[in-house]
Amino acid sequence: MAKSLAEQLLSAGLVNEKKVKQVKRQKHLERKQDPKGKAKPNAEQQARLDQQRAEAAERDRELNRQRKAEQDAKAMRAQALQMLQHNKQPVDGEIRFNFTDPRNNKIKFLFVSDKVQQHLSSAKLAICAYEEDYYVVPRHVAEKVAERFAESLIYLAAESQQQPDEDDPYKDFPIPDDLMW
Repeated sequence: MAKSLAEQLLSAGLVNEKKVKQVKRQKHLERKQDPKGKAKPNAEQQARLDQQRAEAAERDRELNRQRKAEQDAKAMRAQALQMLQHNKQPVDGEIRFNFTDPRNNKIKFLFVSDKVQQHLSSAKLAICAYEEDYYVVPRHVAEKVAERFAESLIYLAAESQQQPDEDDPYKDFPIPDDLMW
C-alpha cells in the first residue's frame, strides 16, 4: 500500500508530527472557506454585485423615507383629531347653519344656537371635519388644526376689513354675510 507524502516525509525524518498536523489543519480550513463548485467572482462580476447592492440600499432608503412620511402624516392627523375633540363647542340649537363641504362639493348644515351662528359668521368660530364628523371649534384651534391637516378646515368666515367709501350711497346698508339660504 502506498504511503501519503506526509507519511513518507515523516518516516524519512524531514518533518515532525506537529508540522504535519499544522499543514493538515491549514488545508482543511482552506477547503472550508472555498467550497467546491463556487467560482470566485472576477472584477466585472464583483462590480455588478456592488452596483446591485448599492441600488438595493437606495431602494431601502427610499422605502424608509416613504414609511417615515406616512407615519408623520398619521401622527399629524391624530394630533388634529385630538385637538378637535378636545376643543369642540356644543352646537345644539334650532337655527340651520349651511356651509359647503369642499371635500365633496355638497351643501351641509348644522343646527346651531343664535350665539354660535353669530360667532361662525364673524369668524370667531370655524367648522372642521374629520372623516364624516363635523366639529365647531374656536378660530385659533382651527388654524392650528389646518397646519397639521389642511383638509380638515371646512368653513371659516372671511374677516371683512374693508371700510365703505365716504361717498358710497349704500354705506349705511352693509351686506350681511350670514344670510340664511
